[in-house]
Amino acid sequence: MINAQDIKNGTCIRMDGKLYFVIEFLHVKPGKGNTFMRTKLKDVVNGYVLERRFNIGEKLEDVRVERRQYQFLYKEGNDYIFMNQETYEQVPIAHDLINGVDFLKEETIVDVVSDASTETILYADVPTKVQLKVTYTEPGLKGDTATNATKPATVETGATVRVPLFINEGEIIEVDTRDGSYVNRIKA
Repeated sequence: MINAQDIKNGTCIRMDGKLYFVIEFLHVKPGKGNTFMRTKLKDVVNGYVLERRFNIGEKLEDVRVERRQYQFLYKEGNDYIFMNQETYEQVPIAHDLINGVDFLKEETIVDVVSDASTETILYADVPTKVQLKVTYTEPGLKGDTATNATKPATVETGATVRVPLFINEGEIIEVDTRDGSYVNRIKA
């Protein structure tokens, strides 16, 4: 158990039978009344964000979480098989628990967050930026860099990304896995 005033960004708490990560907190001391903590909490399972106030001194159930490096090996049905980088143990993780799954390719190292007390995997994070090869797109034209126009391009994982008109098949691009946006072209 922790006190409400000990909340920090990244703290994981159990509330109403669900797990939440604190993504924002503010210590508020109004002119009248008691001091409280205003927080934004993100649901671990479905990603919903909610705002919640806690009175100072209120007891909360904290959850100890561990972050470990896992390597993606292959896909089997709806599960993705990962290997622990320390123990070489292979673990299946469901599609819904992987953030940025559309940009996951073999041998990618991801951060897996698990509940330390039950060893339950909460979610896996694909790196924020990944480099992927463009497998299909319409041909680009020289000089098409002046406008902000984009076109769809399919990358090696099968995902579709909006890219500038000058990107061609076979080029390697950097993609932001949080929103699937094009970042830049990687020079060979």
